[in-house]
Formats: sequence, structure tokens, C-alpha cells
Amino acid sequence: MSEQNRAAQRAVPEQLERALATEVSLRSRLRHVAVGLAGGCGAAMIAVLWATEPDALPTRTQAAFAGLIAIGLAWAVLGGWVLSRRRPLFARDGVLSARIALAATVVTALAGVALAGVRGSTAGLHLRGAVIWMCSLQ
Repeated sequence: MSEQNRAAQRAVPEQLERALATEVSLRSRLRHVAVGLAGGCGAAMIAVLWATEPDALPTRTQAAFAGLIAIGLAWAVLGGWVLSRRRPLFARDGVLSARIALAATVVTALAGVALAGVRGSTAGLHLRGAVIWMCSLQ
């Protein structure tokens, strides 16, 4: 095997090089900063709202606040995890983002269906069905 063949085999294809550059670009990092800040700030705002309530909140409200805080913290942790890596993640961040979004959607839909069932109305069921349908299209 000649030296030129070895060099040609070691060369990174141009398409892969562009994909890697996109993965670690400033634009991609700023997007993850925005995701982390939005999640962290949302979780912090809800926690402050919950902590400063003068009276005890109903159990359902406490559960909703806890769920929203967990979702916000999940996005903040994801943003921090992505930013802490200084190398391409090969779409692992996209898979984790999709899982967080799916879990949040499923929990929200199930809570809405349960709430509609408790109240005995079907309007909430139709709304949750529409939301789930729209999420499945994406």
C-alpha cells in the first residue's frame, strides 16, 4: 500500500467535515444556551412562585408545579450537558431532546385526560386528543 493510499484513507470526507463543523458551531452552542436558560429560568420562576405562596396550594396545583419544575430542570440539564462537551455529540442531544419533549407531552396529555375524566366533561378530552395528534405530526 503506497503512502498516498494511506493518506487518502485517513482523509475525512468533506460532507462529514461539514456535519462536524455544524455540530460544534457557535450557532449550535447558542441554541443550547437558550434552551438551558429557558428551562432553568422557567423552573426557577415556578419554584419562586410556589415558595412565596402565603397559603398552602391544592394538591393538584402542587403536582402541576412539581411537574413543570422537573420539565424545566430537564431542559436546563440537557443544555448544560451539551455545552459541557467540547466535541460533537453525533445527534445524541437530539435524541435526548426528543425523549424529554415526548415525556413532557405524554405526562401533560395524561394529566389533562385524568382531569377531564374527574370533571366529567369531554371538552378536555377532545382538546388533549387534538394536542396529541398535532404532536404526533411533528
